[in-house]
Amino acid sequence: MNGIGFIWVGKLKERFSQDGCALYWKKLSRFFPLEETVIKDAPGKLPPADKNRVEGERILAKVKSGDVLILLDEFGERLTSRALADKLRAWTDAPNQRPVFVIGGPFGLSDEVKAAARHTIRLSDMTLPHELARLLLLEQLYRAGTIHRNMPYHHD
Repeated sequence: MNGIGFIWVGKLKERFSQDGCALYWKKLSRFFPLEETVIKDAPGKLPPADKNRVEGERILAKVKSGDVLILLDEFGERLTSRALADKLRAWTDAPNQRPVFVIGGPFGLSDEVKAAARHTIRLSDMTLPHELARLLLLEQLYRAGTIHRNMPYHHD
């Protein structure tokens, strides 16, 4: 079983998201080796397209050989928790590769990052704030891990 990577744009600023992400990071790390890369936000004075380009270059510079990029995007594939668990098992069981989940900044992801991705999934049909998306992703990945192990966390 392979580990899981994460590439996020920007630091967590809100206490609730710091606490929640730390909680689910700890729980998820019982199931998988985890690696986090935080990309610095592009300068605030840049127009949105330039921010995406700068952040996209920074994201792609952190991708390693064997990384399979999975983007979080409101237009991505809709998955149930069980379907995500099945995909996560396939991604972490595949030899010589590692799933890497990517959440962009407030203006999304550059076309270059989108082109480099193998999968795009959504957490909701609604747009979520960046910090809440990170927390929700970590919780859902933890839930997927409990589904794999038949632990009494997920209820159908």
